[in-house]
Amino acid sequence: MPTDSTPIAKVSEAPTNPGAAPRQKRFDVADLYRGPASTGEAVAGPGAIPLDEKLRQAYFWIVNHAIISPHYDLEYNTDKPPQVFTFGDAKAKLSLPSGQSYSSFVLVPLLNFAVRRRCLLVGGPGRGKTASATLMGILAGYSVREVRRGMQHGQPQMTISDLIGNPLPADLVAAQKMDDIRIAWRKWLSMRVKIIDEYNRIPTRTQSALLTVMGDNYAEILDQIYECPESAWFLTANDDAGGGTYQVIEALRDRIDVVVHTLHFNNRFVDELLTRIEENLKPEEVMPAAIIFNEAEIDRMGDAVREVEFAPALRRRLEFFASQFEFFEPAAEQLEYKTKDTAKLSGIDFRALTALDTGKDKVKDIGAATKNGFSVRALMTVLVFAKALAWFRGYKAVTLDDLRNIVPFVLHDKLVPDTEAPFFDAAGNQVYRVDRVGWIRRLFDLSCAEFDRLSLDKDDPVTALETEFDGGLQGVSEAEARARLVKIERLLAEWGKGRKLYGPMFDDILKLKYLHQRYTNYLAWLLIR
Repeated sequence: MPTDSTPIAKVSEAPTNPGAAPRQKRFDVADLYRGPASTGEAVAGPGAIPLDEKLRQAYFWIVNHAIISPHYDLEYNTDKPPQVFTFGDAKAKLSLPSGQSYSSFVLVPLLNFAVRRRCLLVGGPGRGKTASATLMGILAGYSVREVRRGMQHGQPQMTISDLIGNPLPADLVAAQKMDDIRIAWRKWLSMRVKIIDEYNRIPTRTQSALLTVMGDNYAEILDQIYECPESAWFLTANDDAGGGTYQVIEALRDRIDVVVHTLHFNNRFVDELLTRIEENLKPEEVMPAAIIFNEAEIDRMGDAVREVEFAPALRRRLEFFASQFEFFEPAAEQLEYKTKDTAKLSGIDFRALTALDTGKDKVKDIGAATKNGFSVRALMTVLVFAKALAWFRGYKAVTLDDLRNIVPFVLHDKLVPDTEAPFFDAAGNQVYRVDRVGWIRRLFDLSCAEFDRLSLDKDDPVTALETEFDGGLQGVSEAEARARLVKIERLLAEWGKGRKLYGPMFDDILKLKYLHQRYTNYLAWLLIR
């Protein structure tokens, strides 16, 4: 049996992120590429290590000893560019990052643990999905037995009572009113790490009860309510296409924040498996105490993540990217309703409507490659996980690479590809019909390239008008208000001179209409004051 002297039961004393830079007090465009900074505010007390360092220690222990994942698909580079090699007829590219890089299969669930959101682990049987989720529960201080007993296993006969609890039979007989009925709630509802194994095997009716617990943090039976603590959720599925014994209801899928694929086992590491057999080692049973988080530490992690800066320059790139997808010109007459959501609600065949959208370059227009746009929930999740990734790396502000790396895992099940769109027939793009992560990352890169081509970081008239308005209306004279209205009207008139209408301009036009209305209302108030 392993002991405290067993190497796997120890955490290396070497710092995981040496060379941390001083904290930057101000943030500008250069900060998008600036190095890591200390996060000492997360320290619990004298002698305690910062929580970001503790989470990194947990990452390296899991990736080296528990979930053997020698992959570095979340790539980072220093000032030195990566070396790139190509292989095979298809010219597959391998890049050797010059900075510390990570395995998404281990890191994304860890970030989900830190911010207490909802993560779906997808992959074939025996790929480590359940093992990874189990480790997250142990990381939160639960014993192996508690985690296994608290894990909910999806199966076709699962009822709502099986999932959340039963009314006591004696109370059902003797009760005079509903409040007299006590409920034997399932213990897993109180856990701060909740695991649902093979969630797509749960019957539709029971999925609805799961949705309430997962989305609103409470369970309900016979008007009795059980309030659940804020938790990190881990769900597993063998198929990410909505398959399984039961189709997953759309609302439940929408509640999932990030989706991560299991990465294959590299067979050059069979020696690690042999060692486990010969020494009777089970990583989940020997997790070092030094990387286990208590409840207070988990709360402080969330606070520390929220404090990470998200610079206006980087936020503007995210806005531009998100603006590409919702606009759909054939969907309505009034501008506000020209969206893919309007088209979806109409029930008319999407392919028939896209045929009416003529005159645009549908390969260049990345919005034409999807059937939907961003939800508010998806945008908020991108912001949270980008902050979490930057914090994990020791940064005090989100970088462009953080945003680029996290977006595919948040939008994996959120952006629905239109696989018949011309984008997927373009040279080199056929693979994106299969590779969802690569597709979303490619869309983000194309959006950033267009943002740079338009020089929107230097010349963005809508941003200038926003900044002017954000200064407040107090003290703005009638003449100044009229002058600002004229500026908005002139910009709209300029944009209306024969230019094709794409998603980002659609959002900008509606923002200008909003500003125009605010000034119009203010001017009316000013004149009757």
